[in-house]
Amino acid sequence: MFLDYYKALLGPIPNFLDKYLQVPTLKRLKKVSYFCGMTYASKEIYQFKENISRFDHSLTTALLTYRLTHDKISTLAALFHDVATPCFSHAIDYMNGDYAKQESTEANTALILQSDWQLQKLLAMDNIPLTAIINYKQYSIVDNERPKVCADRLDGLILTGYAWTKDLNLYDIFLIINNLKVMDIKGKVEIGFASAVIAEKVWTTSENIDQFCHSREDNYMMQLLANITQLGLNLGLYRYENLFTYNEEELMQILNSCQDGQMQNLLKQFTQIKIEEIDDIALPYIKKRSLNPLVNGQRLL
Repeated sequence: MFLDYYKALLGPIPNFLDKYLQVPTLKRLKKVSYFCGMTYASKEIYQFKENISRFDHSLTTALLTYRLTHDKISTLAALFHDVATPCFSHAIDYMNGDYAKQESTEANTALILQSDWQLQKLLAMDNIPLTAIINYKQYSIVDNERPKVCADRLDGLILTGYAWTKDLNLYDIFLIINNLKVMDIKGKVEIGFASAVIAEKVWTTSENIDQFCHSREDNYMMQLLANITQLGLNLGLYRYENLFTYNEEELMQILNSCQDGQMQNLLKQFTQIKIEEIDDIALPYIKKRSLNPLVNGQRLL
């Protein structure tokens, strides 16, 4: 399987990291799709090569961070960077009207981590303060402003480019991982590449992913799932905070059990719609996933 290959390429799970994989807030992400709930959508619209979870992304981002830094704290920050991901991920940003940044749910990160006593116990054993991992954006290798490359962004590009847009094959991923260089630009470290050819492949993959995320089909389906989730809230099937504690299997079971006629119609559309039935919908500005990689200290573009 792709994920087995990819994890092996990144290297074995370091001993200090292994015990953190059992933390409840992280384990929940095993049943939260990386592709914003679209694994439940009509197969005529989405054909994913592999089901990938937010847990998978969290682990591979951490492994990528460790491969590049061998730093425990930034690796743990990478591992827990997505704990505030709700069911259906960025579809909830659509529901919240956050089309441009798609960060409306990230404010819950601190609260979720502060509520996880098992995590705090493990951190105390390793003499690591919780504050060191709450703000993962302080580690530029883990998170960096666009159009820079960071572990979170690169890992997402690899997962998406392989499983959804199919721009990348296993050999491409091998070349990308083995071409990475950590570069210091004006005192701030950043992930770059040794080869312009590899950097161009990453850039073209990023551009194609951005086109997929701005497509008529994806916008329609993301907004449709946002509307379904909002209707569930309006009907009192769950509370907003439950989106951060349920997993997607639990939430879909609640939605599918609802006998409301409007809900059933929307769910039928979401799971069975055909490509020719997709309409253009007017949405505000959708997040631009721009990228401009470094090649030996210089921007590609």
